[in-house]
This record gives sequence, C-alpha cells and structure tokens, in this order.
Amino acid sequence: MNKTPLTLAPVQLALGGLLAMAAGIGIGRFVYTPILPPMVEALQLSKSHAGLIASANFVGYLAGALLAAVHLPGSRRTWLLAALGLNAICLAAMGMTTALPLFLLLRLLAGIASAFALIFSSALVLDRLAGASRGGLSAVHFAGVGIGIAVSAALMAMLSDWRIMWFASAALALVAGIAVAVMVPAEETAAQTGGRPAAARLTPRFVALLVAYGLFGFGYVITATFIVAMVRESPAIAALEPYIWVIVGLAAAPSVALWGGLARRLGILAGFALAAIVEAAGVAASVLWLTPASIIAAAIFLGGTFMGLTALGLIAAREAGDGDPRRRIALMTAVFSAGQIVGPAFAGYLYDKSGSLAAPSWCAAAGLVVAALLALAAGAQRR
Repeated sequence: MNKTPLTLAPVQLALGGLLAMAAGIGIGRFVYTPILPPMVEALQLSKSHAGLIASANFVGYLAGALLAAVHLPGSRRTWLLAALGLNAICLAAMGMTTALPLFLLLRLLAGIASAFALIFSSALVLDRLAGASRGGLSAVHFAGVGIGIAVSAALMAMLSDWRIMWFASAALALVAGIAVAVMVPAEETAAQTGGRPAAARLTPRFVALLVAYGLFGFGYVITATFIVAMVRESPAIAALEPYIWVIVGLAAAPSVALWGGLARRLGILAGFALAAIVEAAGVAASVLWLTPASIIAAAIFLGGTFMGLTALGLIAAREAGDGDPRRRIALMTAVFSAGQIVGPAFAGYLYDKSGSLAAPSWCAAAGLVVAALLALAAGAQRR
C-alpha cells in the first residue's frame, strides 16, 4: 500500500476521523433523540410521526450506503467533506419548518450525509492508519460517535426551545466539519474513488455477518430513538431526562477501545456476540423496570455497546476480503440501515396501539440475541 504524508501524523488523522464521526453520526444522526421530546410536545406529534421521522433518516442512511458502494468521481476526502457540509445544512433547516413532509425530506438527506460520513471516513482513516502501522488508533476514530452524542446532549440539556436545539446542533456540526477539513489532508491520486471497488463476495460467513448486523440495527435503534421520551413520560424517572442521553454518549466514547481489547482476546465475532448479549440486557432493562437504577443501567449498556458493535462489525467486514473495503463496509451499512428503518416505525406504531414500548423493545432484545448467535456461527466458519 502506498504511504502518504498522513503516515507521519496518525494521531492527527485519528482525531480528524473522530471529529468526522462526531459531526456526521454522533450529532447528525443521534441529536434527534434529545430534541424529540420537546419537539413532540411543541408540535403535538404522535409517536407514529416521531418514528416516521426517525425512519426517514434511516432510509436516507440506506440510500447513502448503496450510493457509496458504486462508482463515484472524485476523492474520498471530497465526498466526506461534502457530506459533513450537507449534514450541517440539514440540521439547521430542521429548525426552520413545522411541516412533516419537510421534516421527512431533511432527515432523509441527513441520513445520506451520515452514511457517507461513516463510510468514507472509515475507509479513508482506517486504511491510512493501517498503512502507518497504527491500526490501534481506530478506537479513537470510532470514539467520535460517543463524544458527539455526549457533547451535543449536554448542549441540548441547556436549551429548551426545539428550534434553537436544531440550530445549536448545526453550529456544533459545522465547527467539527471545518476541523476535519484542516486535520484530514488530501489523498494521493491512487486513493481516489474513481476506480470501481471490487465486488464483495457473499460467502456464507459474510452473509451471516450481514444478517447479524441488520438485526443489530433493529435491536438497538428502538431504545436509542425513544429512551429520552420514555424517561420524560415516566414520573418516577422524569428528573433524569437532561442526563440520560449524556450517559449514553459518555458510555459510548470508550466502548470501542473496551470491546476492541476484548475482541483481541476472544476474536472479533465472539466479541461482537458478547456485546450483542449485553446490549439485549440493556434494551430489556429499559422496559422491565422503570426505576432510576434500571434506566441508567439501560443507558450505560446501550451506550457501552452500540459503537463497539458498529466498529467490530465494520472491522470484520474490512477483513473479510482483499482490496478497497468500501463496498463491504457499504453493504454492512445498508443492512444495518434496513434494520434501523423498520425499528422506529414498528415501535411507534405499536406504541400508538398499546400505549407502551414494551413489546417492540422485547422484539429488539430477541433480535440482538439472534444476532449474537449468527456472529458466533460466522466466527466458526472459514473465510
């Protein structure tokens, strides 16, 4: 692999990746969770509408993953920076409308931007860290999601108007995006996206990994979308509303390093399976006991696993073949998105029918257990 000037500053590159993930994923995708309760209250949105808006973002995420898997002109860095710019614009525009169709459109476009941010930053940063023999710094790159969640959640907790929340999140994402442009230098010509990435071989092992990743997307997203709303609507734990999403983010920030360390001992897919079981316990705890201790435990289990699962799944996909890993990462992101699309809409519909998130949450926990079993099965097979 050709070495670029980036190999001289791998820490700077990893920090640039951290900021890209913080802006595109931690803020761009997940700031909707703490904004959702005041937005629903101010606009009198139903849970179905709230779930639909979340699902629109995940439809965009799926579309972005599929687009990223095909031939695109220009460099990976160019697409990354364009995605971060679109992300900031969409966040700001959410505070400028009250129309459901526009909410759906903006979150769809933001989903495309988030997928591009994850895929192009991961392919770009992980490849170049590996070329510098500093693959261990990938944990810094993936920690950006948790840091983005924690910082944006803390900022949202200081605000009360849902419109101002969107504007503030846009400003935060814009500043992070500008920093990425400074910290992630241009690529050499050989690293351009102009060459069509090699097709990903759909071996039984890779198919099992794909299905497990899709179930993970479904399994985590219901709690990730509605946990703050659940806290707000439960008098016994309502006082935790300003803090619960911050706890998720703080738990997420070191989680990739934690699960990466365990995976080095157990194997990547065994680590993935263990994390999926822990996350299933957190999802179950979020509805089994509505007490301060249980909801804090649920937040820690959710935050402490979902980025570890994301990273381990993408690392497993990257190692599942040769050549540019972009198509394999894109396929993983696509099935992950499919699970996320179903989750919020499914949960919102059942909530409006039953008045509870218990049934969809139990389904999510079951999906995570099946994901763990599939990961173990994939790990038992040869490439």
